[in-house]
Amino acid sequence: MTEPDVIDDLEAEQDRLEALLAALSPADWVSPSAAAGWTVADVVLHLAQTEEAVALAIRDEAGAVDWHRYGDTVDAAMAAMVRAEPAEPGQIFGRWRAARRAAVGALRTADPRRPVRWVAAALKPRTLATTRLAEHWAHALDVAGPLGLDYPDTMRLRHVAWLGHSTLPYAFRLTGRPAPPVYCELTAPDGSSWRFGDPAAESAITGAAGAFCRVGAQRLAPAESGLRTRGPHAAEALRLLRNYAAV
Repeated sequence: MTEPDVIDDLEAEQDRLEALLAALSPADWVSPSAAAGWTVADVVLHLAQTEEAVALAIRDEAGAVDWHRYGDTVDAAMAAMVRAEPAEPGQIFGRWRAARRAAVGALRTADPRRPVRWVAAALKPRTLATTRLAEHWAHALDVAGPLGLDYPDTMRLRHVAWLGHSTLPYAFRLTGRPAPPVYCELTAPDGSSWRFGDPAAESAITGAAGAFCRVGAQRLAPAESGLRTRGPHAAEALRLLRNYAAV
């Protein structure tokens, strides 16, 4: 069976978020999201700004956004960018809709072999698409959760789970230590199994893929995830797990 193309799945995830946003009331747009300090409108503005940056980075690398102009850390820079461009919810929604279509179009036409300069690393277009899918999914949870709206897991989370596992070596390097092999066996939303890494590894993480992805997105604490760890390094790997944009 052929794996779904990540750019198709990114577009599908954005379609689902667009349908959710289109149904919101004016009061919903200015209500707090689960992203600390941000309203729903702020979350969507952030997504619009970063989708615009995707298209710019792919089409004109020399003109790509310099995140360091806005803050010393990625989080600080993103917050500063949102504060710098306040707008009405309708304008923000329209801006994101245009930006996400332009970004998907740019990803589809990009040379798949040529890395694109992004926030923390140069990423190939399909890896960049994977990080954008992870970002849209996580921020959709930030919108849907506080409003009591349903946003069920889909099989598109395979891309997010792959990203989390693939960036474990990077997460360990940030601590100044070599990365041990970690095997992950995760239960997909349809009940099938997703396996990442060497089954012979001493350390392993098992459990629900949705929980694994939420831990990586910092939307769920490892201790509350129901995920199981085995071996000398699995608990630390789960603690360090992030859906980094660096592969």
